[in-house]
Amino acid sequence: MACNELAALRLGLMGLLGINDEAERQHELAELGDALKTAGPIAALSQASNLGDLKTYYETSVAELEGRVAKLPAGDAKEAYLRSLVILTKKVEMELESQYESLHRLYRHLDEIHDFVHEIYPA
Repeated sequence: MACNELAALRLGLMGLLGINDEAERQHELAELGDALKTAGPIAALSQASNLGDLKTYYETSVAELEGRVAKLPAGDAKEAYLRSLVILTKKVEMELESQYESLHRLYRHLDEIHDFVHEIYPA
């Protein structure tokens, strides 16, 4: 199925966010079908254990999708759908990057505010 990138990302996010919705999990597994039986970014993405890996596996899966679309024969019946999917997955990739950067910024700011507290109230 062509929406593997999105289904795998949802499974990965479910794990990272602690979402334990078995119906949603089963829905995404059904969407993926046999795609999880093959080692690669889709399978890894669906089981990512941290945000950095999730981002990397998603980027790799999008690059593979772009490669598949580039190799389509002219006039392929799925071409329009797959090109639209590339646009959608790129938008999601940008949003994931934005969230990743935002959390990194929060991490840095926590250190800065901690240092600031100690400037005001030396230990």
